Order: sequence, then C-alpha cells, then structure tokens
Amino acid sequence: MIIAVIPAFNEGKRVAQVVADARKFADRVLVVDDGSTDNTGAVSQEAGATVIRHVQNAGPGAATMTGIEAARRMGATVLITLDADGQHDPRDIPLLLKPIEENRADIVFANRFGRRNRIPFIRRLFNGIGNVLTLLAAGKWVSDSQCGFKVFGSKSLAEVDLRMNGFEFCTEIVREAAQRRWRIAQVPSKVIYSEYTMAKGQSFANGVKTALKILLRSFLR
Repeated sequence: MIIAVIPAFNEGKRVAQVVADARKFADRVLVVDDGSTDNTGAVSQEAGATVIRHVQNAGPGAATMTGIEAARRMGATVLITLDADGQHDPRDIPLLLKPIEENRADIVFANRFGRRNRIPFIRRLFNGIGNVLTLLAAGKWVSDSQCGFKVFGSKSLAEVDLRMNGFEFCTEIVREAAQRRWRIAQVPSKVIYSEYTMAKGQSFANGVKTALKILLRSFLR
C-alpha cells in the first residue's frame, strides 16, 4: 500500500490541493498537522486525508517521523513525503515511484536542480551549503539533500528512525541511507516557487542554526 505523508504547519490555504493531487497516486494520504493555529487539519480532512494532530508545533522532522510511524501501523509498503505548500508537483510521483517499483532503489530523492526550474539564487545557495554540510555529516553526496519530496521503499520505510525535529532531518535521512546502505536513486522533479513559498522558507539565521545542529549532532548517534 502506498501512503503519502504531508507534514503541515499553518497551510490551510494550500494543503487541500496538495492532498487532492496526492490522492491520485497514493492509496491513502496522511497529513500531520504540526500544531497549526489555522484550519489546516479541517481542510485536509475535507480533502480526503487522514489527519494526525500535534498539540504543539514540534518541527518538520518530528512531524515527518510521526507520519512515518503512523504509515507503518496502517500497513504501508511504500511511503511518499512531500511539502504542504504546493511547491512540489504530485504529478512527478510516478517518476519517483519507478525506481522503487523496479527494485533499483530503497529510497528516492527528488532533485529540483535536475530540470530547468526557475530557482532563485538564494535557494540555490542555501541548497548548495546544505549539500556540503550533508556530505560532511553523512559521507554521501545527494544533489538535492534538503528537498522534502522523497519516496521510501519497504526497506528504508522499515528502518528509518529520525531523531532531529527541525529542518536538519533531511540531512539525517541521507545519513541513515549511508549508514544502513540503502540503494539511492535521484529523479529530476518540478518545483513551483512563489512569493508565498519564498517567504515561508528558512531565513539566513535559521539556516545557520540548522547547519550548526547538523554538525554538532551528526556524530552523536
């Protein structure tokens, strides 16, 4: 069974369309409402998602792990993660599923830089820094390590164990892949940037904090 997990925090204006589009390719869609103060949970449920709610905002890493654990209990064999703000195109899901279906990979990373996407310079800069930090922390290069659009096959779904609550969980996943020797595939994907998605992204200060957390905690496990 294919389950899509969408971590969401105050995405009431966007998440319903993401849910509706993801339902075209997944057997079930699970939204983790990460302590939202708007109607994220209600509109997600109306759009057809199963909703799990965090009482308080715990961070995207914690929300993703909550979704993974719930999907396991639901009997998922394949798991898709994507952002709630609409920047990922769910129509790319079949492309990311293909390496799993053909038994060529245990985990698939979307690569926003593998197509001619119009990506702002600041995003390219932050992503490049994130890739380098991920290489230092995990010992493995992934071209778009900070992207939330991924597909987990049965092996990676069963073994993944995230302990970092914030944005650094993306680097943690790469480290898990390296340590557990998961087969990796990277698939070019579309990205849709807008003023909204740019405004909600990490600030420079938060990016520095994330980088420090990655470096300080990467060798604690």
